[in-house]
Order: sequence, then C-alpha cells, then structure tokens
Amino acid sequence: MSILKLGVPKGSLQDSTVKLFGKAGFTIVISGRSYVPSIDDPEIECLMFRAQEIARYVERGVLDVGLTGKDWITENDADVVDVEDLVYSKATSKVFRWVLAVPDDSDIHSVKDLEGKRIATELVGATRRYLEKHGVKADVEYSWGATEIKVPYLVDAIVEGTETGASLRAHRLRIVDTVVESNTKLIANHAAWADKWKREKIETLAMLLKGALEAEGKVGLKMNVPREKLEQVSNQLPALHTPTISNQVDENWVALEVIIDRGAARDIIPRLKKAGATGVIEYPLNAVIY
Repeated sequence: MSILKLGVPKGSLQDSTVKLFGKAGFTIVISGRSYVPSIDDPEIECLMFRAQEIARYVERGVLDVGLTGKDWITENDADVVDVEDLVYSKATSKVFRWVLAVPDDSDIHSVKDLEGKRIATELVGATRRYLEKHGVKADVEYSWGATEIKVPYLVDAIVEGTETGASLRAHRLRIVDTVVESNTKLIANHAAWADKWKREKIETLAMLLKGALEAEGKVGLKMNVPREKLEQVSNQLPALHTPTISNQVDENWVALEVIIDRGAARDIIPRLKKAGATGVIEYPLNAVIY
C-alpha cells in the first residue's frame, strides 16, 4: 500500500494543526513525547518536527508533504512545491510577521540606520538577505530566545516574530519595518508531487484543510418562510450569498438555507425574523469546499 509521509509541526503550531485536521475529518493523536503521532488514515504516516526543520526535510524527501511557515521556507531557502496557503496560527488568523524592532527611544528609524549595527534574531538567513536587498551592512547574530530583552543591552535591534505586536509593546519596543510576512503553508517534495498517487492524495488533503479553514468564518442558516414573503426575506441576505430554496409539504411555505459570514449572523437574523422567517436555526460548519 502506498503511504504519504506527512510532517506535523511541533511547538506553537501543534495544537492548532491537530485541531484543523480534526475539522477536516482526520483524527491525529499525539502520545506523550512521541515524535510519531497516529492518524486515522492508513495511507498517511505522521512524523513530528519543529516547524523550523520541516521545509528542509520535505526538500530532502524525508517527508512527502508538511506544514510549516513561509518564514522557515525562506530561512532555509528550501526548494519545495508550494501547494496551499493555510492562514492559521497558534493564536489568531492574522498573518504572522517578522519585524525589525528597536527601543522606543532609539535613533534608528529606517533600515538604512542599521549600517554597522548589531541585530539579534532567530531568522538569521532571511534577515541577512533583507539587509542585502537594502544595501546595508550589519552584524546579524543568532538569538536562542528571550530576544526582546537583548535590546539595548546586547544589540541595537532585533528581528522578532509577532502576530499582534503586544509583546513588543510590553517591552517598550517600536516596530521599524516588516522583514518577512508569513503564514502556514502546505508544501510538498518535488518527487512526491511528480508521483500520481501522492499528488492526488496531497491535493485532496489540501482541499479538505482549506475547506476546514474556510468554514471557520462561516455559519449556516436554516429557516421556514411563507412563500408570499420569500422576496422580502431573500432581500435581507448579502447579495453574494444565494440561498437554497426547497418546497415543503404545505405549498404555502418554503425552506430556505444559506451560508453567511459568521460575524454577519447577529445582524441578519433579526432582520430575517422581522421580514417573515420563522424557525431560524444557526449552525456551525466543519468545511466549506468551493
């Protein structure tokens, strides 16, 4: 039987990745300190590595496919197939950024002001390429953690990852520029992508994961509507959302079903009720496949 080797990111993305797979219909179970999670698909074998390493292992063929950040693909300069963007993270759905940051009172206000300065970061390769692009020569050193506290005592600036910027502000740091924008990506090894069976399996996996993400911002609505008030009720729905309308046993009534943005539901439901809809049900979605 053919097997697809899947890299699951260990660390900050671990829980959100397992949750996403669950919504897509896969159950991943991680036992204690094991680096070989189980998954309820006999055609998939999971291996767990840090997100920083997955792009390298996919490139080498240790993994056929894996989930990691665009930042670590860039950092490793990995030659892989970019299969799908999956915008999710450990805390929010915002795009993750690696930013150049300095103390609030620093005289550094642009990348040009870094000439001859010292920078600490975990993203050494990408930071060096960023400086080269701007024609700036500076000393970039690897940071093993607690990067925020190294300025101004040990370095002049840092390049640190952030979703909200809250931690940087708490350390009285000011963002000067964005070095790399990142989100989680599903990537594949070139040889695996060229294999007919593996490519089809990867594309199916990508479709299901993308559908699970799409569903996070949507809800379904079901309701009963008097036929004579169907137009008024339909007019309350966003123009881009075409409802499904079904006949009922009572020819004077129809059932209406639609998928809408989660945030819009609280405003739309009262208007639907006022326009004549009854028995309105809001329900969550596991997947939306376009």
